[in-house]
Order: sequence, then structure tokens, then C-alpha cells
Amino acid sequence: MSSALPLSDRGRSAAARANRAVYWFSRRWLLVFNLVIGLYVGLPWLAPIFMQIGWTGPANLIYLIYSTQCHQLPQRSFFLFGEKPMYLLAEVQAAWQDTNNPIILRQFNGNAILGWKVAWSDRMVSMYTSLFAGGLLFALLRRWLKPLPLWGFIVLALPMALDGGTHLLSDLAGIGQGFRDSNTWLIVLTGGALPAEFYAGDSLGSFNSWMRLVTGVLFGLGAVWLAYPHLEMAFANITDQIGAKFRRASIKV
Repeated sequence: MSSALPLSDRGRSAAARANRAVYWFSRRWLLVFNLVIGLYVGLPWLAPIFMQIGWTGPANLIYLIYSTQCHQLPQRSFFLFGEKPMYLLAEVQAAWQDTNNPIILRQFNGNAILGWKVAWSDRMVSMYTSLFAGGLLFALLRRWLKPLPLWGFIVLALPMALDGGTHLLSDLAGIGQGFRDSNTWLIVLTGGALPAEFYAGDSLGSFNSWMRLVTGVLFGLGAVWLAYPHLEMAFANITDQIGAKFRRASIKV
């Protein structure tokens, strides 16, 4: 005699397993999101660590994967295990090639003196790290935090759009040669009251560096504030519906 379940019973069993999986995920969606985003944020930092300890294969694989999502220009990236956390374009050119070609510049991952490049730029670091940090913060505030209105998210995202857009236009004149490289307009606006290194280039502490970091954080936190409360309500509704279905069927969850 066959022990196989009838088709109707097998269908109900499969539906129950699917409902259990959805129920499990709905109750733990934030944990899953934070783990996935944490892994996504952490891998670019493993690339320079792997390079430092000689694991060049895994490091180059990480650089390759993240090169599809970021320009990886070294003068706009953090470095580990070197003399400084960031370098001027001229310093990169001296260590790599005397070129303004972004396709060639982005190939420089570092060396034993300058250290090794994080696998994506400072803007990507600030944007995605703030998504991860925002997810952790939401875990503490999820009971009280209301969704950010769409107009509020636009306000928080607009600075990054303006900063990124002006960088893109500036780079059309050539890497290191555009109006966002000299920031002459800012010198005029502030009367040159700040140190020269604040205005020019992309090094850590410069105006360009601060703008990429700050605007990335505003965007990342704004995205969490906009989306996560809605996701919380949606998954809570799914949990309630499936839980009620299981209780009616006397199924333990």
C-alpha cells in the first residue's frame, strides 16, 4: 500500500509549509534585512583586509563585484593599512599612472605604501552604512516611529541628488579639472575664510568629502524612515492573518 498523501492533502501540506515560511519571515523581516545589508556593507571593507594578508583572489573578486555598482575612483575612496585614510588625485597619479582617465584610475586598488582601497567610494560607504545603522536604530524605535512623509524623504534625498549631479557635470570637464574640484564658487561665497585644502579636491575633511558623507547619511536614514514603518505594518498584517488561519486550523505556529 502506498504511503503517499492524496493530492488534496499534499496541496494542503505544501500550503501550510509556505504559510509557515511567510509567517517566519514576516516576524523576522527586520533581522533578515539588517543581516543582509550588514553583509553587503561589510564586504567592501574585507577587500583591503584580504589584500593586506595576501588573499588577493577573494579581494579581487570583491573589487570586481562592487565595481558594477560604484566608480571606485581611488581619490574618492577610503584606504586601510596606509599612510592616510584618503589620498589626493595627484598622490594616486604618482603611485599609479599620470592619467585623468577614470577607467584607468578606478583600477588602482592600492599598494603596500598607500594601503588598500575599500571596494566602493566614500559616498557609497556613507549611504549604505547609514541604511544599516538606520535599520538597527529602527529596531529600537519601531513601536513609536511613524513613516516619514514622501515630501520629507525628498527633502533628505535632494542634497545627495544635487551633490552627485554637480559632481557628474563637473567630471565632464575631466577628472580633477571641473568646477567641483576647485570649488572657486565656494571660495567666493565664503570669502576664502577656510583653509585652502577645504575647498579643493576630494581628500578627507574637504568640502567635497563632507558633502558626500553627509548627503549619503541623509539619504540612507531617510530611506529607512520612509520605508521601514510601512514594511513593519505590512508584515504585521501578514503575521496576524496567517496566525489567525493557523489558529482556526489548530496548527501550532
